[in-house]
Amino acid sequence: MQKPLILVTNDDGINAPGIRILAETLSHLGDVVIVAPHTEQSATGLGITIRQPLKIHTYTGHSFESYSVTGTPADSVKMALSVILKRTPSLIVSGINRGSNHGRNILYSGTVSAVIEGSLREIPGAAFSCWDLENTQYERATKHIPSIVKYLLEHPLTPGTFLNVNFPSNKHPEIKGVKLTRQGKQYWLENPSNRSHPTENDTYWWLGSKLAAYDDLDDSDVYWLNQGYATAVPVFVAELTHNDSMGRKSHFESFLEAL
Repeated sequence: MQKPLILVTNDDGINAPGIRILAETLSHLGDVVIVAPHTEQSATGLGITIRQPLKIHTYTGHSFESYSVTGTPADSVKMALSVILKRTPSLIVSGINRGSNHGRNILYSGTVSAVIEGSLREIPGAAFSCWDLENTQYERATKHIPSIVKYLLEHPLTPGTFLNVNFPSNKHPEIKGVKLTRQGKQYWLENPSNRSHPTENDTYWWLGSKLAAYDDLDDSDVYWLNQGYATAVPVFVAELTHNDSMGRKSHFESFLEAL
């Protein structure tokens, strides 16, 4: 019987320790192939490369069949599915990311966007992220990841759905458990810093960032992460229409028809 094919990717780049640890953790669950960006592509979202060529390089730094792509996470998945892989993967797994992808930050995240690219093709996916940017303890996450991935392989999510999983900060000595919950509202707000070139007096900016706090409910990933739990959120991207607005369709249609 053929083993399931697991495509492993990320946005931290092919050299990131998180992707190696993720692939090693999943190696007993199926045939693992790594296809990831050649360099770090954090916060690129679903961006794709259309104004310059993409190059695919065989990567020998992992003990798995591995390739790097000179583009974004979405580029990597596109090239994996259309050029590199000989069969469709049973699951696309992204991470383990250095830094959380909780709340509405998923809209910026290259880690999450890699699995969205698969979800648009009805290929199940899961994104895994750790809260801490510094001293990221990936091993804490690996205690839970294999069980989650095994479940997803045996019980695929509804087509067009992926699972977004985050692990809490190291300030919590132990992960208390995993909560199935909702995406919170928190996201990274800009925090611009003005600088000047030392010789040319040319002004430039670092965009910077700070967390925009919201009163997230106790059924959100933001809430549970702050309590020391890992969070798992099923995110549905197959339908983007706001149905409540469609419910007021008659009035809106009249307005549009009058234009």
